[in-house]
Amino acid sequence: MKLGYFTMPLHPPGSLHHETLHEDLEQIIALDKLGFQEAWIGEHFTSVWENIPAPDLFIAQALGVTKNIILGPGVTCMPNHNPFILANRIAQLDHMAKGRLHWGVGSGGFPGDFEVFGFDFESGENKTMTKEALDCVLGIWDDPKPGNYKSKWWNFTIPETDDWIGVKYHIPPYQKPHPPIALAGVSAKSDTLFLAGERGYIPMSINFTPANLLRTHWTAVEDGAKKAGKVANHSSWRIAREVYVADTTEQARREALGGTMARDFNDYFFRSLKKMNMMKLFKSNPEIADSDITMEYLVDNIWIVGSPDDVEKKIRKLYEDVGGFGVLLAMGHEWNPKEKWSNSMELLANEVLPRISDLH
Repeated sequence: MKLGYFTMPLHPPGSLHHETLHEDLEQIIALDKLGFQEAWIGEHFTSVWENIPAPDLFIAQALGVTKNIILGPGVTCMPNHNPFILANRIAQLDHMAKGRLHWGVGSGGFPGDFEVFGFDFESGENKTMTKEALDCVLGIWDDPKPGNYKSKWWNFTIPETDDWIGVKYHIPPYQKPHPPIALAGVSAKSDTLFLAGERGYIPMSINFTPANLLRTHWTAVEDGAKKAGKVANHSSWRIAREVYVADTTEQARREALGGTMARDFNDYFFRSLKKMNMMKLFKSNPEIADSDITMEYLVDNIWIVGSPDDVEKKIRKLYEDVGGFGVLLAMGHEWNPKEKWSNSMELLANEVLPRISDLH
């Protein structure tokens, strides 16, 4: 079992970008020192709460102040981008990272971003575009043939090679054939995770989902792998979770329920998901009423909160319930108060992780 981090990030309206970007960077520096394997940074153009629109720029800065942690966009929302520009930017970032880059890819899910770029969420068109755009980027990296590349969503031309003055597509990725690619899944039996299994990409599951829904995520990965004649490996699976550790479980529950973690769910996630009729994501039983999804429900059923002993037990139970996974992605929240959140991450890395080293 390894530890990773997934940050949206999450900052309430009125936060100052120059302050929150610095605070988010400080978290990554601290996690690098604690030995976290990886950190993923979200991309949102129109979310006030999730206020990083350019995770590649954030990652470029973080590379210079960290030593070992692998960084990745979590995720590049393909409907927001021209694939030719992406091919260049991700390849350049890969060279800057020299192996410390994973590339998270997704179809997006924020209504404001869909409106900006003209996608109708209900149509599923964003998923079709994502697959085609990803294939376009991979094709450019593998064999950047000159010519016109046109689809419903883009139209660009790679010029003919002119070695005399140096005109050509010139920047394949540093890692061969490309940085490890990750796909994130949300819904039951996710099509995205089917594609991850089919292509051998890293599967990632969102933080909201209880174990019964997570099992369908792995089924999708396995089904995709079987279609391609492959065998899916549980160790590649990332599962995101709210994690908070304190010296006692009573203290951990009190601080989680009274702190930034609960604030972010009450003031943002619950409001957003209720508006989109997506509260079902939290439900271990579909018969549960939306009104029963409370902070206490989350602590008891989805979050991993407690003393080091209880957090170890909860991770083991999650591992057994889903049939195994390889990386626990602790979710990012504002570290306020900083000393308590720093202590939580230290306990997770230094006390809990060694106890679950038998989980692969």
